[in-house]
Amino acid sequence: MQFQDWFVQGCDGSILIAGASAERNALANSGLRGFEVIDDAKKQLEGSCPGIVSCADILALAARDAVGLSGGPSWDVPTGRRDGRISSSSEVPNNLPSPLDPIAVQRQKFAAKGLDDRDLVTLVGAHTIGQADCLFFRYRLYNFTATGNADPSLNQAFLAQLQSLCPRNGDGSRRVALDKDSQFKFDVSFFKNVRDGNGVLESDQRLWGDPSTRRIVENYAGNVRGLLGLRFDFEFPKAMIKMSSIEAKTGAQGEIRKICSNFN
Repeated sequence: MQFQDWFVQGCDGSILIAGASAERNALANSGLRGFEVIDDAKKQLEGSCPGIVSCADILALAARDAVGLSGGPSWDVPTGRRDGRISSSSEVPNNLPSPLDPIAVQRQKFAAKGLDDRDLVTLVGAHTIGQADCLFFRYRLYNFTATGNADPSLNQAFLAQLQSLCPRNGDGSRRVALDKDSQFKFDVSFFKNVRDGNGVLESDQRLWGDPSTRRIVENYAGNVRGLLGLRFDFEFPKAMIKMSSIEAKTGAQGEIRKICSNFN
């Protein structure tokens, strides 16, 4: 899963619900994987301590551990969330940042959730270990803004590489690494790729075109100011903890699901 998809689930586990009209079946979430891992963890926990640990908390802990297994930082995950009782695919376009969003729209969507420009750039940096379907960026390679040409912000050598991976009429579900240099390692090469015109998603590459977000990308990508990745490793846990409180349900709100893919 991509970490900023926390954004659409509101940290209440709604992204885990199965069903034709649920969030996970929205087009924007079509590339998400790994739901069975969360379901299996929940099954084991229910066997040991039924009705105690929410699916939302399991997902928060799994995200932290996925970063750690990829060589990234760890952090203390605040727990005590409860699971939501609503999951609607129709809400996704209004909340989840789109690969087509310009910076102004990305900024507005993050600000609506109490997140600033640093949070935006930092959380998008999770694409250092993410993948995307050709479907979500192929238009940049062949018919950007309906001109019949490629996105001019793409590095020409990288453009050729992407075109070989995603032919014009090829399989739109083919998955491509969002970090071309180290897709299985949590590091700052993603930011260096954005700096060099090697961002896969249009929304990622646009981070370089805005003065505010560009400055943050430069800080993370630079070997001196970025302190060889230490700055990103320090800021990412803070941003994840901040994001994990978005619309989190506690107390008597929501429920503790017995099965993560179904409401009680």
